[in-house]
Amino acid sequence: MNILLLEDDFDYRISVKEYLESLDYKVDDFENGEEALNEIYEKTYHLLILDIKVPNLNGYDLVRTLKKDDKNIPVIFITSLTDINNLSMGYELGCNDYIKKPFSLKELKYRVEQVIKSTYFNTNENIIELAENFSYNTNKLELLKNTEIINLTKKEQDVIFSLLRHNGRFVNFDTLREEVWDNKYINEADIRVCIKNIRAKTSKTFIINQRGLGYKIDRD
Repeated sequence: MNILLLEDDFDYRISVKEYLESLDYKVDDFENGEEALNEIYEKTYHLLILDIKVPNLNGYDLVRTLKKDDKNIPVIFITSLTDINNLSMGYELGCNDYIKKPFSLKELKYRVEQVIKSTYFNTNENIIELAENFSYNTNKLELLKNTEIINLTKKEQDVIFSLLRHNGRFVNFDTLREEVWDNKYINEADIRVCIKNIRAKTSKTFIINQRGLGYKIDRD
């Protein structure tokens, strides 16, 4: 799960970054809107946490630019602004949530979890039931067998997240490259090895594949 954080206040930025990383999110942080925008076009991000008043390109204009290019990434605005016009502007741009400074890190954690669940899993539930007594914790992004957590590498976790977010639809190699490997070249054999390793930790039928279509995980 890749998160981009845009915040020009150094103390706020480092505090939020370190906290989210302690929750096992991968966080890239920026203080400059233009630099953040450039990175969004280079890398796959699953969530943007954006301050509004930042140098060079503010949070609103960054989102406007993305929308023009049909890049629809979930957004949480963080701001000290409380004026109703500012709040309305953010929601009109399609932001998923606002969080007002000062805020507690636990509040941020809750809002991040809610946006991820509603956007990627189309649910407000904490647990998604899967076949063969497997389940997926949408808060902690963990795979379980009955109540036991399955130990996965970061890349294996990312593959499962990618497959589950497509809600039972087949995911091809190109999509996995984009969502898991940030569009970096990786051959299909290496992706198959990653899938094989996940199956070894779960079951042979946990990830379903069909030639020409790709891979999927079915919900129960």
